[in-house]
Amino acid sequence: MNKRIIDTDRAPRAIGTYSQAVRVGETLYLSGQIPLVPETMELVQGDVQAQIRRVFDNLEAVAVAAGGSLADLVKLTVFLTDPEDFSLVNRIMAEYFSEPYPARAVIGVSALPKGAAVEMDAVMVLPGA
Repeated sequence: MNKRIIDTDRAPRAIGTYSQAVRVGETLYLSGQIPLVPETMELVQGDVQAQIRRVFDNLEAVAVAAGGSLADLVKLTVFLTDPEDFSLVNRIMAEYFSEPYPARAVIGVSALPKGAAVEMDAVMVLPGA
């Protein structure tokens, strides 16, 4: 198996023993992103909507570094500390994606790193691969 690590300074650097993304063949596995601002490595200021947007921006930065875009995502997993935020995820996701949408799961959790309200990971297939 030939693995290629994707790393960009336009997304938060890994804060543990993982890579921002790993490419295997035409598939890219994007690690979970929380709403960290890449330049400061601090949570984005603002409400949960700002956190959701920051997570999508972080995922997009990694996707672009790999040669793709959010349109190439085929699977998205969303972790929320408050299931009531589900409708916000849907509304904001529509700002970042158009049909056909990726497959998706939304999971309620009791806590996320650094006190974040949302985390997302994804799988994408790279264009032309």
